[in-house]
Amino acid sequence: MTAHCCPWLYLAFLPHNIDDGWILLTSLKFGTSGLRGLSSELNGQASAVYAAAFVRHLLENGLAQSGDSIYIGRDLRASSPDIAAWCMGAMVRGGLKVHDCGIISTMALALYAMQNKSACLMVTGSHIPADRNGIKFYVPDGEISKADEASILVFAGKLMALPRIKPFGKGTGIDAAEAASAAFAERAGKILAPGALAGLRVGVYQHSSVARDMLAAILAEYGASIVVLGRTDGFVAVDTEAVSPETLEMLDTWASTHRFDAIVSADGDGDRPLVTDEYGAPLRGDLLGLMAAEFVGADAVVTPVTSNSGIEAALACSVARTRVGSPFVIAAMNEAIASGAKRVLGFEANGGCLLGTDVEIGGTLLKALPTRDSFLPILAALGKAAASKRPLSEAAAGYNLPFALSDRLENFPVEANAALMSHLRASQVKLAVFLATVGIPASISDIDGMRITLADGGVIHFRPSGNAPEMRCYVEAQTEAAAKALMVKGLDLIKDWEKSAA
Repeated sequence: MTAHCCPWLYLAFLPHNIDDGWILLTSLKFGTSGLRGLSSELNGQASAVYAAAFVRHLLENGLAQSGDSIYIGRDLRASSPDIAAWCMGAMVRGGLKVHDCGIISTMALALYAMQNKSACLMVTGSHIPADRNGIKFYVPDGEISKADEASILVFAGKLMALPRIKPFGKGTGIDAAEAASAAFAERAGKILAPGALAGLRVGVYQHSSVARDMLAAILAEYGASIVVLGRTDGFVAVDTEAVSPETLEMLDTWASTHRFDAIVSADGDGDRPLVTDEYGAPLRGDLLGLMAAEFVGADAVVTPVTSNSGIEAALACSVARTRVGSPFVIAAMNEAIASGAKRVLGFEANGGCLLGTDVEIGGTLLKALPTRDSFLPILAALGKAAASKRPLSEAAAGYNLPFALSDRLENFPVEANAALMSHLRASQVKLAVFLATVGIPASISDIDGMRITLADGGVIHFRPSGNAPEMRCYVEAQTEAAAKALMVKGLDLIKDWEKSAA
């Protein structure tokens, strides 16, 4: 079957076996950060088609020339080596010189590619379940924009619309793993002063994060006493924005057993941080972003609407709110820079920090890195605890932010997500009826999902995930108990609605 349809429909048709025809693959789509979908659907010719489309985008838009270098890395998912090989084969066929950076964090890959003024792509599903995977794309100056995504889809559509194309094959690249990792380690070693973490006892939850070894090494280099925890051979999906009950139990046990000052970790591709206090309780990602903003002396901050509503009051600088997703954060960061801001930091509710401008810290110049970075917020938080000689629980309480929680319902069909959002947006009456057991809506924001401020000052926010079939729920309240109760009610509302709509 040949795809003769509008460009935005092309992504639905991906080659399973080009000689045998086409199949409909519905899970592959661009989410909040890159292409995502089921590993079984992405692996093989599908990944090659998207890599080939990315090459065409680079060449046709003057972002690369034939023979230029391009870099690739991957996470520790079982499907990632094969997907990377298919991508390398397509990029070699497209006329580019491929450098294989191996198992590496997304931020380290992006930094190395930008230093070499080259594009790159990262094979990773980030924090989503192990049966899924994805590809993150970077042009020479950083993450792709939404316009870049649209262009890649158009080129993929044109490729797939051809009556017959030669099947892609796997490929290899020039080994660049050691050099790429060394470049990021050098950068991370400049964030704090030598010995800045001396006296801290820190657990490093390694699981299957690609950042696990470097994170432990960098913290030890700064003088912290390190204990490695929970390293796994198989892939473990750790969502730092919605930490699972099982992970919370492990963190609590480790904290009480080892008497840590903190436990730190990162997600699968290493760009989302996890930091707990001395009791093993995770600090919210937006609080870590707030600490990082103070650390770099930001005069402009950008963060999505899902971040804590108390951030504006906690920072003595401008704060811009965006939709969820690094492309939106980066676009707003660029606007702040164009308006004259000199120290620009973006951060997401998951804690990943994007440094939009060069900043001088303690006499050392830290170059801009406008992609999610987990090391900057981790080091900012631990550095604050070490310098103040106060436990992280006290440092966190000192910001006096509203209590905020986030969670999600997994395996929530995309169609159900869309139907629920349509129902909530249909009328204020329907919204009020839906929230009757929770509270009275006082104000509404639909920048991304539905964020409702209640008459009692609480906040409840329903938002379909851009990366997986999940419905996310965010809440805020004046006390921890109230926030937990509101979260339970919010998740129950979603479950009840799904049952009634079935």
